[in-house]
Amino acid sequence: MADRIELKGLECFGHHGVFDFEKEQGQPFIVDATCWMDFSTAGHSDDLSDTVDYGELALLIADIVEGPSRDLIETVATECADTVMSRFDALHAVEITIHKPKAPIPRTFADVAVVARRSRKKLVEKGDS
Repeated sequence: MADRIELKGLECFGHHGVFDFEKEQGQPFIVDATCWMDFSTAGHSDDLSDTVDYGELALLIADIVEGPSRDLIETVATECADTVMSRFDALHAVEITIHKPKAPIPRTFADVAVVARRSRKKLVEKGDS
């Protein structure tokens, strides 16, 4: 599926990490979301209800990232991806990337991120063609 909506660089402030100071002080997180879907209905109707409202998408993700503290950003990314898929029925797939620019890494680094991808692809059962 080639049609997609991309939300990049969503700035959030959360309290995720395995160290106490991360949970207490918090830090910035940057989120990218890519939503795959078929635009043909929305392209013809010109109606917001036939697509993903990216304002709603941003708020949904921000609520999770800025919500309860988690040890792992993998957990945050998974919750975001699962929630987005359950909220928007038109989606074929979603990919959520959570960047942690202030991660406690004792070296200079450009980026650290985790990516969670979910899709509605149906698995072909053994014996089915």
